[in-house]
Order: sequence, then C-alpha cells, then structure tokens
Amino acid sequence: MQFLVLGYDGKDEGASARRLAVREAHLKGIREGLEQGIFLYATALLDDNDQMIGSMIICDFPSRETLNEHWLQNDPYVTGNVWKKIEVIRTQVPLSLAQEQ
Repeated sequence: MQFLVLGYDGKDEGASARRLAVREAHLKGIREGLEQGIFLYATALLDDNDQMIGSMIICDFPSRETLNEHWLQNDPYVTGNVWKKIEVIRTQVPLSLAQEQ
C-alpha cells in the first residue's frame, strides 16, 4: 500500500532549531528507506521565503499500522517534536513510476 505523508512543522519560535537538530538523522533514515524501496519520493515543504515548514513523503508499506510501527513513530521529526501535524493519505502511484524508483 502506498501512502502520502505530510508532516507540518510547528510554528513556534523553536521550530526551526528543532528541525535542524535532528535533520541529519531524519535524512539518513529517508536515504535508507529510498534504497530499500520503502520510500518512493520525499521532499521538504517550503514557505514563500524558502524556509522549511514541513515534509512530504510517498512511501510503500504493507499497511497503515506497519507504516506507523516501523517508521513514523520512530522518525526523528516525530520523536524530536518537529512535526506538529501529520496527515497520512492512501495513494496509488502508477506501477511504471513506482518501478523506476
């Protein structure tokens, strides 16, 4: 099953510092997931001033529960209190596009 995960950073004064503090650990996990085929695509969300305000990830897990247990609840942006709002939406990437990854 494929999912679109949208993680929105907090808007408080310390939000940017929290993101930067765990960013490398988050990116390491994303790179590993890309290599394993778990993540199909990932990018930062930017505001009009090119400041990071969140993340978008398209991933492939057997179920929503597996997504939560094996990745999301352990991601540094979750454990580091970076993402304040998270949306998980079921998607379907066309097979030909998913295979190119």
